[in-house]
Amino acid sequence: MTTQPKVNTKDLKSGVKGTVMVPGDVGYDDARRVWNAMIDRRPAVIVRCAEDTDVAYAISFARQHDLEIAVRGGGHHIGGHSVCEGGLVIDLSGMKHVHVEAGTRRAYVQPGVTLGEFDRVVQEHALATPVGINSTTGIAGLTLGGGFGWLTREYGMTIDNLLAAKVVAADGKILPASEKDNPDLFWAIRGGGGNFGVVTQFEFKLHPVGPNVFAGLIVFPFKETKAVLARYREFLESAPMNLNIWVVLRKAPPLPFLSTDVHGKEVVVLAVFFSGEPVEGEKLIRPLRHFGNILGEHVGSMPYTQWQQAFDPLLTPGARNYWKSHNLIEISDGALETVVEYVGKLPSPHCEILLGLLAGAANEVPSRATAYSARDAKFVMNVHGRWENPEQDDACVGWARALFNAAARYASSGAYVNFMTAEEGERVAAAYGPNYARLLEIKQRYDPENVFHHNQNIRGSKQNGNSMAQQRTA
Repeated sequence: MTTQPKVNTKDLKSGVKGTVMVPGDVGYDDARRVWNAMIDRRPAVIVRCAEDTDVAYAISFARQHDLEIAVRGGGHHIGGHSVCEGGLVIDLSGMKHVHVEAGTRRAYVQPGVTLGEFDRVVQEHALATPVGINSTTGIAGLTLGGGFGWLTREYGMTIDNLLAAKVVAADGKILPASEKDNPDLFWAIRGGGGNFGVVTQFEFKLHPVGPNVFAGLIVFPFKETKAVLARYREFLESAPMNLNIWVVLRKAPPLPFLSTDVHGKEVVVLAVFFSGEPVEGEKLIRPLRHFGNILGEHVGSMPYTQWQQAFDPLLTPGARNYWKSHNLIEISDGALETVVEYVGKLPSPHCEILLGLLAGAANEVPSRATAYSARDAKFVMNVHGRWENPEQDDACVGWARALFNAAARYASSGAYVNFMTAEEGERVAAAYGPNYARLLEIKQRYDPENVFHHNQNIRGSKQNGNSMAQQRTA
């Protein structure tokens, strides 16, 4: 553990409207905890910002005192980038306003908003935009890394629905970012993460969705995985874009629609989402029921907000997590064989492999249109290691790495940075592929000293890391 620097917070407290916390203060330990229990860091000071000017002041204070900066939205990133050891955390979790203009289908969203909070507000108008599948995820980190979910086939990635943003830069200036204002910055924040500044407002395009959707789970025996996924691949060739089906392979949790003798056994699950009328959805998924012998299913009409929380019980905070991921253009026979092999040796009942289907609108965007470049990816495979006790660390991390390495030959280019662990810094350039050179240029323009480096860092040649804060992360 790094020795905690002594920080005189008198000036900091007088310069912000939000709350300032240091070790020993009430609420400090709660404020430094993040979703992944493997991350246990103690910042010297946490600034829970109330408005844009608080963010600018906190950046200036940190730079004056040579403190490393971490930026926290929802605190969900697998690498724990939202908290730093011995530095200053810009905590945006208190900035939670969502304003909807229903007539123009626009939402103006502050960075402390979670997906669940966002969904609840926009669904009051039967509107939505593509976001992730865990309601406690923060909207800010999800968006800056790309963002995808159940609506992505129909409406693209989260960044494809971002119209504008407000960004506090490394020099404290508050900048508009859109196709009209600072378009290079707007291009970079659509997938480039928190490398270029702190976003304090997002403007999203909304779409008519809900309030009810047709969704649910169909569960098959693990021994039938190859047959089920072979039929799944064929089915997707003609599936409409408003029908999305993800695959989850894991030990069955104690779901009420499964018999108790299935609980704890390896299964393959089709997670179904259809944004149209239930009658049409029922007709569309009828072939799925012939993919194998169904162990149980729960599919029907439900509120969109309910489905958006369906996976929350499997993603609660406080567990130890380690992820690895690949982009895939197809689920090849080799990839299928590899997945089946490793599901057969899950080291924890909470570990799983998820195949998220992207194919559709996201592929129609040119690879150079946004910082996120992997527009040929039809699936994202997330190897989700999850367990409870530190004694399981080696087994679970080892399993995830081994599967990742075994599946690498079947992967396509690029990577989804929101699923990349802190140790994967060397993979950042490959993640952005043909867009990395332009990202370096924009980084040099907006953050030449690499003030914002507690992320999947885009680091240019002029960023020599001479400061104390940068030396701590070298």
